[in-house]
Amino acid sequence: MEESATISKNHSLEKYGLTNVTAHWNLSPKVLQQITVEKNMGKETINGTLAVNTGKFTGRSPQDRFIVKDDYTKDKVWWGKVNKPVSSENFDKLEIEVKKYLSGKDIYASDGYVCAEPEYRTNIRTIAELPWSSLFVYNMFLRPSEKELENFNEEWLVLCAPGYLCPDPAAYGIRQGNFSIINFTKKIALVGGSAYTGEIKKGIFSALNLILPVEKNVLPMHCSANVGKDGDTAIFFGLSGTGKTTLSADPNRKLIGDDEHGWAADNTIFNFEGGCYAKVIDLSEEKEPDIFRAVRPGALLENVVIKADGKVDYLDSSITQNTRVSYPINHIDNVQETLYAKNPKNIFFLTCDAFGVLPPVSKLTPGQAAYHFISGYTAKVAGTEAGITEPVPSFSACFGEPFMPLHPTVYGEMLSKKMTEAGVNVWLINTGWSAGPYGVGNRIKLKYTRTMITAILNGDLDNVDFEQNFIFGLFMPKYCPGVPTEMLDPMNTWLQKGAYIGKAIQLAHSFHLNFEKFANEASQQIIEGGPLIDEHHHLEEHF
Repeated sequence: MEESATISKNHSLEKYGLTNVTAHWNLSPKVLQQITVEKNMGKETINGTLAVNTGKFTGRSPQDRFIVKDDYTKDKVWWGKVNKPVSSENFDKLEIEVKKYLSGKDIYASDGYVCAEPEYRTNIRTIAELPWSSLFVYNMFLRPSEKELENFNEEWLVLCAPGYLCPDPAAYGIRQGNFSIINFTKKIALVGGSAYTGEIKKGIFSALNLILPVEKNVLPMHCSANVGKDGDTAIFFGLSGTGKTTLSADPNRKLIGDDEHGWAADNTIFNFEGGCYAKVIDLSEEKEPDIFRAVRPGALLENVVIKADGKVDYLDSSITQNTRVSYPINHIDNVQETLYAKNPKNIFFLTCDAFGVLPPVSKLTPGQAAYHFISGYTAKVAGTEAGITEPVPSFSACFGEPFMPLHPTVYGEMLSKKMTEAGVNVWLINTGWSAGPYGVGNRIKLKYTRTMITAILNGDLDNVDFEQNFIFGLFMPKYCPGVPTEMLDPMNTWLQKGAYIGKAIQLAHSFHLNFEKFANEASQQIIEGGPLIDEHHHLEEHF
């Protein structure tokens, strides 16, 4: 007999227009894993962790993400490249097609919720074609008690049909056969044609990124967060590869969450999720002990290569660089039990500056904080061409542009206001290069970055002197315990000061160019938070 959680009283799927289906409700991870293996949809690794292949899509497909444009969204959403509109009529037609496709099949229904702070709790019901999509949902959303499942009513519905491909995309106002669409009026996230589980998570995250600021005065953040023994909360923003997960995993502090949080009016920082969805490329116990040990039965590995002996080859990227694991947050030892905490004291913006010109640590004014938040800068290391490597600047508004339905300045103004009211310090941390750009200088040692963050959290930089970087306007500490003083001003680390200035002006100019698209909506304080100069200024006096 199938093991399951308490069956919901809302047991029928017919109310959703699904007919003749065999519905499996709230199955345990163990049973979902068993079904996946029995149906030959995945296999177990040597330690009993389920591994699946998501097929054609091994990542999100941003060009195929849409928001229904209707009375609720038309004047709120920042329409454009990121937030593409689709009509209510086309959504309704697609929803009917997906339901027709799912009818007559085995269906896996999962009930969970998002937002750990009780006041903002939002119930989500997911109806999925694949058993392991249901396992992902169990891991990633917060898990109701058996009592709560008995009378569960959803606020949002996720319909996930990876096997459905739209035969005539143009007739439905979409680009190709797969799609991920958010309908704020019907409160439905519709996923078709992609088995990549991140589409489920990011669909709901994107919905919260509009609802929470507009309706609840909560700032949604793509960040990790932890809390110290004295109850002080730290928040870490950063794009992929900047060290967000690594630096928020601190043995002396409890993890609140590693990816998605809200900042409420009463200064509570709360996790949206009940799990983690971590990259596992090059994973090792030495580098990422917490994640490595979380890969155990109950977790779900995606698109990894399993060797003949049943072990995972984490170095093998032949399927994708974006290999992933999802696991419930209780697979990590040092976790804040409630998944929320008050008293935000420090915010860290992490950037991997491959140009080697940003200071390893600098303190930001409210205007600078909003500017750098809206910019969301890091640099990607380009491939070698004829022996020359040139970093490429990369900007993602609010460190999470693909998931932000509102204009980035809305989030920037909220952040600036909240940090001022709460007396929060905001720091820009460069985890990239020093003493020259990529290919010339060196990557800043992780131990120094950890030392700087620990010094900030301990209050060791509260009373030191700062000096202003003359190009970026950032305030650099003149001293930080445990860190070589000459590192703190990046120009000191370059052999040729003129080369530093040239490279810094180049990056400052990239910031200005990127910010032009936001300038009309930004306040004067935010605009003045950008670099002090760009390439049109001459700086002979600094040579």
